[in-house]
Amino acid sequence: MRMRLDAILLAVRNHGERGAVVRLLSAEDGLVAAYARGAHGRRMGPVLLPGNLVAAELSARTDSELPQASVELRVSRGGLYGEPLPAAAIEWLCALTATALPERQPYPALHGALDAVLEAIASAGSARDWAGALVRYELLLLAELGYGLDLTACAVTGSNDHLVAVSPRTGRAVSAAIAQEHAGKLLPLPAFLIDGGRGDWEALFDGLALSEHFLTRDLLNDRAADVLEARARLVSRLRRAAGLA
Repeated sequence: MRMRLDAILLAVRNHGERGAVVRLLSAEDGLVAAYARGAHGRRMGPVLLPGNLVAAELSARTDSELPQASVELRVSRGGLYGEPLPAAAIEWLCALTATALPERQPYPALHGALDAVLEAIASAGSARDWAGALVRYELLLLAELGYGLDLTACAVTGSNDHLVAVSPRTGRAVSAAIAQEHAGKLLPLPAFLIDGGRGDWEALFDGLALSEHFLTRDLLNDRAADVLEARARLVSRLRRAAGLA
């Protein structure tokens, strides 16, 4: 088996003295694991960083064998690792994707969205410019894996006007009038998830709380303590950036 991937590097796990198992996300082949030799050397260290765009040549004697990978750098995001907030965002996004997705199933929409969020983190002037895109990516991942929220109409009335909350049980939107009757039992639905806007800090943290509820309940419930720690670090650094810490 031989294949070539243009991919986002998601994870690197040391394997032996000289190598590492890498996880790569391509649009055509989905999540692919492979063994990279020389992963700890000076040449490969800057290449094998989560968030980098790479070209990989994979080869294996059989389809069931872990392939060997030769990896070349296409776009580096290593410079962002010197900035605590972008570094935390990249760590979380890559760890979430590597943990949640099944192997060898293509998710081209997720691949494109993840690349766009990573590019926004690299080019934006502040976290407020990319935090909303990060929330939208989390919700897209939930939807692609069968746990999508319905934010198009009120679960009770069917109206799409004044949607302000989400049921934590069903993931369906609730209008303002109905939400008043269930105060304290619903999750806030920030307007930027409806109108595509930017969102202020309060709205962004409401969006993060919304996606976190369903990520932890449906995808990361009993197998991802380290991944959730990465998200906690990100949220903590966002709060500091917003002056709320």
